[in-house]
Amino acid sequence: MKALILNSGLGSRMGDLTREHPKAMTEIAPGETIVSRQLRLLSAAGVRQVVMTTGIFETVLRDYCESLALPLDIEYVNNPISRETNYIYSIYLARELLRGDLLLMHGDLVFAESVLRDVLGADTSVMAVSSSLPLPEKDFKAVLEGGSAGDVSGRLITRVGIEFFEGAVAAQPLYFLREAGWLKWLEAIGAFCAAGNVKVYAESALNTLEGAAGVRALDVKDRLCAEIDTPEDLARVSALLRKE
Repeated sequence: MKALILNSGLGSRMGDLTREHPKAMTEIAPGETIVSRQLRLLSAAGVRQVVMTTGIFETVLRDYCESLALPLDIEYVNNPISRETNYIYSIYLARELLRGDLLLMHGDLVFAESVLRDVLGADTSVMAVSSSLPLPEKDFKAVLEGGSAGDVSGRLITRVGIEFFEGAVAAQPLYFLREAGWLKWLEAIGAFCAAGNVKVYAESALNTLEGAAGVRALDVKDRLCAEIDTPEDLARVSALLRKE
């Protein structure tokens, strides 16, 4: 099983904080960045193989990750047109390295150790969702089979995106994907990219499968699992980490 960390984005909404390095290298606690925390938690959970997509700051990110000296085998895949594409194309470029079960996460995601443990321990393909949080306006939501009322854990996810509200719960881009379903999604990603449809979320390809990838909801409720898109997000997550 490999972990895929998507770090090819520009992080433009972070302003000066991402002027000289990728968003993943933003400090979230004294001596700890988003990516150092991710890699540290992966290592502690027994993950040894990581595929990391990169963009314009590939050398900076690669040197930084290697300096952490963690017992991880990291393979880097650069997206040379990251300014003109979304991460669907970065996944496509890395496709030959992504066989087998896969842990997939965005490079700006901060999560509690217990969340990672539960995701990795799932019996089926899962995506982290929260029934405790209000639906975000501009961030991911997952539409559940049968709607969002009641216990959501284990419910089949039929669509993921920022535009869905009815029957949806707040969701975060942290997946554990069993190989059979993941390869269906990967094939759909390939079809999108072959058609030149490279400026959309990878979840747009997932949605064409209408649940056939078998991804189910894993409800993390109010535990830490949040992306950092803006300085305001950074302040909120850093405050939560201080309490942690």
